[in-house]
Amino acid sequence: MILAACPDGRCTGPPFAAAAMHYSAAMNGLAPPPSAVSQPPALLLAAGRGERMRPLTDTTPKPLLDVRGQPLLQWHLQALQTAGVRHAVINTAWLGEQISTRFSDHFGPQTALDKREALSIFYSHEGRDFGGALETAGGIARALPLLGDVFWLAAGDVFAPDFRFDAAAADAFTASDMLAHLWLVPNPAHNLRGDFGLSPEGLALNLPPQSTAPRYTYSTIALLRAELFAPPWCDIPPGNPQGIAAPLAPLLRRAMDNGRVSAALYTGRWTDVGTPERLAELNATAPSP
Repeated sequence: MILAACPDGRCTGPPFAAAAMHYSAAMNGLAPPPSAVSQPPALLLAAGRGERMRPLTDTTPKPLLDVRGQPLLQWHLQALQTAGVRHAVINTAWLGEQISTRFSDHFGPQTALDKREALSIFYSHEGRDFGGALETAGGIARALPLLGDVFWLAAGDVFAPDFRFDAAAADAFTASDMLAHLWLVPNPAHNLRGDFGLSPEGLALNLPPQSTAPRYTYSTIALLRAELFAPPWCDIPPGNPQGIAAPLAPLLRRAMDNGRVSAALYTGRWTDVGTPERLAELNATAPSP
């Protein structure tokens, strides 16, 4: 039996068919509580300049802009800490010192008596080390020594309050032979063309331009394997000591062409907070339960 690992039950498709039997304990009610489940670390992308958000981002990095009463990046930190993730890396560049000052080296409930429940935070300061952001693949390659063989990825400028960084999804991905698992979302108005296709078997598809098959938008939330950032998929040296800037999409498309990227469709609340108008709309809309 294939059991899809979908946060909040709001995604479709069998994302990790190769790891179907991984769920027998959970199906028999034997799964440990979230706090006892070992979660991979997470990388939060927070290095961008936020050009489209100017002038708001002239003095404040986009991940620290206020969304419904707290910094945008804090929504991800809360979700990770609640899900039992205990190690997170934040990459920074533009006004990065504000981010490290705001969140310091840990995140968790102020009332928590056990610091083991807190989320430890480490930083990859691309701005300090190289004078600017390294794009997504370059930034991930730079941060790899602070991560593990498998890790969560999320962009710090995305609002997805319903998403759960589910340990079962991470376990299934780890047990599979996939290089990446992507959460896709229905196409928003600013990306009607979409990014990737989705097969009935739960594989992400690098569709040719002329294809009329449905495409969905990459949510910028994923599970990744460090192997994706080594040959033959990526030529950046380990740790990216030269500060090479490189995008992530070409690596993903290469892996998709080899059947090594799985995906699921996520239908919870999701907003790419990329313009002042989208930010204002979020803050003007009353949150739903």
